[in-house]
Amino acid sequence: MVRWRGVESRIGRTGTQAEAMIKYGLKCGDSHGFEAWFRNSEAFDRQVGAGEILCPVCGRGDIVKAPMAPRIGKGKAADVAMARQMALAAATHRKLHEMRQTVEQNCDYVGDRFAEEARRIHYGETEKHDIYGEATSDEAAALKDEGVEFSQIPWVPRPN
Repeated sequence: MVRWRGVESRIGRTGTQAEAMIKYGLKCGDSHGFEAWFRNSEAFDRQVGAGEILCPVCGRGDIVKAPMAPRIGKGKAADVAMARQMALAAATHRKLHEMRQTVEQNCDYVGDRFAEEARRIHYGETEKHDIYGEATSDEAAALKDEGVEFSQIPWVPRPN
């Protein structure tokens, strides 16, 4: 482990190539704090500029480096586990955002009339088409009891 100017670097080996990683404390426009590892400062700048870094809490893409205090290490295994967990959270959030975009582009929004519209489609009262909207937990349970096919997905907020 190497430290300079308050920034920690991990030196690891991938095959025969040595690789240094920098961990930055980050925050979004809503002040949600999180950490992420980068190959170097330029990689961070490039990823932020391309909108590739999203807040794992709210999905915002307006990310800046947060002030960091000196770190007391918990060990390599804990650092690796945390880096993997953060990467998984970010990847999951990106996939959920992509899913939201796909639903919004390809389905009709019916708002709080979702249960009513889903029943009409199920019972053949209207032409079959893809819909999305909101339903209460009681409405969802009733649809399930009636055999109406639907899915509930986590609806992440739009970035920015």
